[in-house]
Amino acid sequence: QVRLLESGGGSVQAGGSLRLSCAASEYTYCMGWFRQTPGKEREAVAFINGFDGTGIIDSVKGRFTISKEKANSTLYLQMNSLKFEDTAMYYCAAGRSNLSCGLIKADYNFWGQGTQVTVSS
Repeated sequence: QVRLLESGGGSVQAGGSLRLSCAASEYTYCMGWFRQTPGKEREAVAFINGFDGTGIIDSVKGRFTISKEKANSTLYLQMNSLKFEDTAMYYCAAGRSNLSCGLIKADYNFWGQGTQVTVSS
């Protein structure tokens, strides 16, 4: 069982920045960030694989950056130029498989508890 602990969420004004962190109890090949608002499906935001290949959704491209520190299995999401519509609970996710790692929930086996990001306009 991989344990994931997110931190770094909070309240910020539109145009501001936040950096989310996710501490993993062990290394996994695939790690990603998802977000969810009440009444909506959880959506992928970004992923990074074991070769540092990344993917990100169009709505945050150029504003969000995913990265990781292999040494301590920590995942990051740098979020700049935040918009009201970025308001959501953000979840860290981890997947063991090296056959599929991308922007779909099925690629991930383990989930964190989430950290809230609130952007005021």
